[in-house]
Amino acid sequence: MSNPSAEPRERSLLSRLADLSQRLALSLDLDRTLRQVARLIAESMNAEASAVFLLDDSGEHLVCRACSGPVDIEGLTLRPDEGLVGRAISRQQCEIVRDALADPDFAGNRWGDMAGFRPRSVLSAPLLTAQGPIGALQVLNKCCGSLFDDEDVDALRVLAAPTALAINHARLAAQVVQQDRLKKELGMARRLQRSLLPKRRRGSFPLRALNFPAREISGDFYDFFELPDGRIAFAVGDVAGKGLDAAFVMVRCASLLRWAGKEGLAPGQWLARVNDELGEAIAPGMFVCAVAGYYDPWSHRLHWSSAGFPPLLRMARHGEQQRYEADGPPLGILPGMRFDEQRVALDGASMYLFSDGLTDVRGADGQLLGLDGVAASIAAMRDLPVEARLRALVAGLRQMTVTDDTTLMVIEGGEPLWLRHRFPACAKALHGMRHALDAALQRQHVDDALRASLVLAVDEACANVIRHAYGPDCKGEIELCVSQADGGIRLVIVDDAPPVDPSRVRPRDLDECRPGGLGVCFIDALMDDWQLTPLLGGGNRLQMFKRWPLQT
Repeated sequence: MSNPSAEPRERSLLSRLADLSQRLALSLDLDRTLRQVARLIAESMNAEASAVFLLDDSGEHLVCRACSGPVDIEGLTLRPDEGLVGRAISRQQCEIVRDALADPDFAGNRWGDMAGFRPRSVLSAPLLTAQGPIGALQVLNKCCGSLFDDEDVDALRVLAAPTALAINHARLAAQVVQQDRLKKELGMARRLQRSLLPKRRRGSFPLRALNFPAREISGDFYDFFELPDGRIAFAVGDVAGKGLDAAFVMVRCASLLRWAGKEGLAPGQWLARVNDELGEAIAPGMFVCAVAGYYDPWSHRLHWSSAGFPPLLRMARHGEQQRYEADGPPLGILPGMRFDEQRVALDGASMYLFSDGLTDVRGADGQLLGLDGVAASIAAMRDLPVEARLRALVAGLRQMTVTDDTTLMVIEGGEPLWLRHRFPACAKALHGMRHALDAALQRQHVDDALRASLVLAVDEACANVIRHAYGPDCKGEIELCVSQADGGIRLVIVDDAPPVDPSRVRPRDLDECRPGGLGVCFIDALMDDWQLTPLLGGGNRLQMFKRWPLQT
């Protein structure tokens, strides 16, 4: 015959189970869920106290995350095999103890010495999931004064199942929320990084660049901006490492490079200043490989310094290649470093700057592309316009396995100059300059009268540079660049003398009866336009323009 008292108890248990499951199903907040579990388990089991223990993420600690009753043990930490809860988890079965103080596994000093609470009977049930145990429930002392029995064991086991499901569900929900928050934060970081990159220029602007992060955010960066003297400053960097640490250093270094580059410092001084500032701001072991410099669109002259950056690749239109190795260590390692400088003319050539992410991509055969592979890829598409060239390089990258952040910058040198002539800043060198200029103009079929005017104007300009800019010492050089411009001829004279105030260089009044001082008057009369610009960091550039219809 059945036990008449068992049926009401089973109905009561089913009612408590339904109530517990319904309440827990409404909560996705883990901390709130655990507090509800502790309270509801104590109520359902008619116990004086209860606790919920969970394994931490490492699985090395068992932590009380919530409790109910006269003693607050929230935060109590045990080993996974310690105490009655540890025993229940290890055995993966419900454990009943009718005399807690006599059990060697009971952590009596954690419970019994507070608020006069004296434990008697204890039940511990593991919280089991498909992935394994995640913790345990524990109840202490029946409120009626009796001891827990086997029916209580069955009841706690039944209650533990929906509890484990609810906790696991809340944990998964918390992970989803955390992942969503992390995704949003990474998206914000990505947008911040993209905002630091310069706006894309089209048309005849000589610089193009692109960046591919290997992950959500990048440790690579590039920048370019125009200086007041007309030169274009540029920088490319690659932070050691990946992830948020590299991204933070990237933002710091990119800001420092722009800040120092605005002053027009010589490239070596530019990197030296950033190196000293960066060394005080980044963690030990981190560093930045970078290259920074200037491009002069009028002379096609490139002037840069490199700090541990991969070789720069100069590619001429006919396929000739030159590689320029880094001549300085990466930034941020040692203070007080010096960085050498390099110069090259880009007459009809292009300069490629790329981080090692480009050389480290892997083809279908699993082999690294390498520097030779990059050079071969660029050479194969050198006849394409620069935009089409970049699109082709991007298409090639998408077919390979990219393992690191990748940044590529291309500087286009424009059409070859008619003449590039560099000579000492002394009067004796003017004869050779005049001869070289006249010969270059003859090759372009410039008529005799115009040739004579141009030679005279340039001769007067160079004489003024020697006399007034360099002064008596005449220690320095002058560079003359001649090229076709829109509807005419452009003549550019660059020196490295102390900067001259353009407002003081004006044609004098020809009614003044005094010798000399007619050089500017000749230039003003012979040229359609001219402009003197002091260069940031030292030197001057004189541009002269003469209208001349293109000869066919």
